[in-house]
Amino acid sequence: MSVRTLFAVVPALFAFGALACGATAGPPRTSPPEGVTGPTGIEASATQGEHEVALLAGGCFWCLESAFDDKPGIIEAVSGYAGGASTHPAYKEVGHGGTGHAEVVRVVYDPKVLSYDDVLSMFWHNIDPLDGGGQFCDRGDQYRPAVFPLDAAQKAAAQTSATKVGEQLGKKVEAKIEPAATFWRAEEYHQDFHLKQPAHYLRYRLGCGRDARLKDIWGDAAGR
Repeated sequence: MSVRTLFAVVPALFAFGALACGATAGPPRTSPPEGVTGPTGIEASATQGEHEVALLAGGCFWCLESAFDDKPGIIEAVSGYAGGASTHPAYKEVGHGGTGHAEVVRVVYDPKVLSYDDVLSMFWHNIDPLDGGGQFCDRGDQYRPAVFPLDAAQKAAAQTSATKVGEQLGKKVEAKIEPAATFWRAEEYHQDFHLKQPAHYLRYRLGCGRDARLKDIWGDAAGR
């Protein structure tokens, strides 16, 4: 999109106001019908074949997924849910809060290109680590920022990384280091949403103030 086109589009996007992540994004979100098995959860594991895995929560999974998509060393970034006790969670339940699940992204990466610390750095620079009550315009426990380490080495690295971020920003990091959790893949219309519905995604992202807040926190190092 050219700069001229962007300036022409942005006012129209704001005219519609901010949308909550997932609002009117696709079909009604429901759990699998009785007797029908939904997607199988992926148990916590720091590896997938020759690749490694990170499980991260940073508010709207559309935005966090887009932050990792097509980056060098990233094999895939998949939107989903983690951190709650229920099985086969769906957005209808998670989006209302109270299930314990957060919107998350499961990042599979090539350890020959990226380290876990590199992935965490990308994560921190794409969230507001100082806000534990949600992210940007999305409020509630389901939008909490968190790292779900998948083994002892990841846990130690995540704790060290969070401490360094707090020292860098001079403020307490509110993002939590949570126990390893089963990953549940989100509904298919959420995957690569920034590519499938770019106008909707841009309207949401701009209206939510995500980039403006990232700029406030991280300056020129803010992610996108």
